[in-house]
Parts: sequence; C-alpha cells; structure tokens
Amino acid sequence: MAGREERPVSMFSEEYHMQLYFAPLEGIGGYIYRNAQADFFPKADKYFSPFISPGEKRRLTPRDRRDVVPEHNERIYLVPQILTNRADLFLETVRELQAFGYGEVNLNLGCPSRTVVTKGRGAGFLGRPEELEHFLDEIFENCDVRISVKTRLGMESPEEFVRLLEIFNRYPMEELIIHPRVQTDYYKNVPNREIFSRALSRANMPVVYNGDIFSPSAFAEFHDEFPDVDTVMMGRGVLADPALFGEVRDRWNGRTPEKTQWLTKERLLAFHDRLLSDYESVLFGEKTVLFKMKEIWYYMAHVFTNHEKYAKAIHKSQRLSVYREVVKRIFTEQELQENDF
Repeated sequence: MAGREERPVSMFSEEYHMQLYFAPLEGIGGYIYRNAQADFFPKADKYFSPFISPGEKRRLTPRDRRDVVPEHNERIYLVPQILTNRADLFLETVRELQAFGYGEVNLNLGCPSRTVVTKGRGAGFLGRPEELEHFLDEIFENCDVRISVKTRLGMESPEEFVRLLEIFNRYPMEELIIHPRVQTDYYKNVPNREIFSRALSRANMPVVYNGDIFSPSAFAEFHDEFPDVDTVMMGRGVLADPALFGEVRDRWNGRTPEKTQWLTKERLLAFHDRLLSDYESVLFGEKTVLFKMKEIWYYMAHVFTNHEKYAKAIHKSQRLSVYREVVKRIFTEQELQENDF
C-alpha cells in the first residue's frame, strides 16, 4: 500500500538524490490537497499529515480517520503526525495507525500556536526538557514503528537547543526535522541557520531542514550553504507554488528551472478546479468551501502578476458564484510571475 510500509522512491531516481517533504499544514495540508498536488504536479517524497491530537475519549477523530485511511492516500507516502505530551496517548494512537498499515509516525514538537503551547504540547513541550525526556524514554521503549521528530530550537532562546539535542541524541530517531526558529518567533524573523549548522554537526540521526524555502533560488542558496543536507521539508512555499518540488529538483540536477515546464496557467487552473470540486463534495455549505479556498489563495495568489486586487476580491467574496468570477478574471487577465518569487 502506497504511503505506508514501503519507502519513498523519487520520480528522478536515476539522477536525483535529495528528498523533498511536504510539511504538515493545519487546515490546508489534508488528503484533498495532498492528492490534487500529487496528481497535477511533481510530488513530494513524503507527505506529513496535519497533526493528530489524541484526546481522552478517542485517539483519532472522524476527520483524522478520513485523512489517514489508505484509500485517501493510495499514490503517496504519508507519515501521520501526532501532537501530545502524554506517552500513553501517543502509543495508543500509534496502535490505531498501525491498523491502517503505517510503519512510521512523526512527533510534533514544533507547533508554535499559543493554544497548543499553553498546554505543554508542540513547541511548548520543549520548555519542559525533563518531562520530554521521560516521554521519549517511554515511547521509544514501547514503540515498534519508526519515529521521526519535528522540532523548533526552543521556546525563547536558540541556545535552548544545546540541551534539547543532547536529549534527542539518546534515541534511535528515524529523522530529526529542524525548523530553526524558537516558539516566540512563530514564523517571523529569519531561520537561525547558525544553530542549524551546529546541530547538523552534532546530531546522531539524519537531519532534515525546514524553513523558508519558497523558490528554487532559495533552495539553491540553502544548498550552497549546506551541501551535505540531502533532505528538505517545504510547506508554505508549495502552497504558493504547487510545482515547487519539480522546480527544486530541476535546480538540484542542474536543469534551468523553467516555470513553464511544471507551472502553467492551464495546469494551475485544472488543479484549482479539482480542489474546489473535491471540497464541495465533502464540506457543507458555501461559506465552509469558501473559507478553505481563501486559505489556499492567501498563498497561491503570489504566483500571479498584479495579484493584489484579485486576492482582496477573493477574500471579500461571500458567494461561490462571485468567487468563481474573480478566479476566472485573474487567470484570464494576469500572467504567472516570471521572476523566481
């Protein structure tokens, strides 16, 4: 079954040695978006699900189940992500995921949301290193699946990561995915690549970079600085340009990343129409569908020239008929950006 036990294989396996991952994005990165992106554009080597937050009464909500069931992830390699600070809930959630055939899960230690952090979960767990160590002891002792960890550098200071990495190095992690910001940065400021470099030289496990890779040129700049890093996770950049995985592979392999190769208005429109149709089939009411599409356009509008007035009109639209007319206009009246945005 694709997306579970078998390992990911690159679509450029003969020449391509870097692995590209799709970051978990709450609200947008679910199975409808993942499958549309993979069907219309070069796909990721791994997709990570929006986090599953197990509760006392049930470990997987109906929405969680719909997102991870095998029939919704047939052509991709999916890694379910779990957000919790309780080892018992983590282990019970893993057992439910194993029933679907999953052999790899990811622990979320990176979510900076205040509602998550105040409960000591996500990035908030990083501020409790002793508790985190006990948690990791238990899950690695009692889990028979591969476990990767997605983390930030700490709560307030990048120097917190010195202690955190000492803890992480004790465990046989599949991968350590580092977003080199602290919780209080949220997504502001620039990723701290100096601390990432130090972590890279001291980590005992494979390290994955995540943070602000929005274009082939941004990837090339990162690769020039870290030529030995062979795995990168991207999220917001892919939402803006769903062809980004293919464009980055082109740059890696020395091909000129021509956007016309992967990203055309015809393909982007077909991708958009597929998303809209699929969301209409599973969501209730125009407002719910519009909310979902507006989230996507918050990022995707930037691929168009002179996109500002269209993005504003999309944001203000209250009916799908109005929304469709604005989308038709931006595709008809504007072109894709020629610069490496």
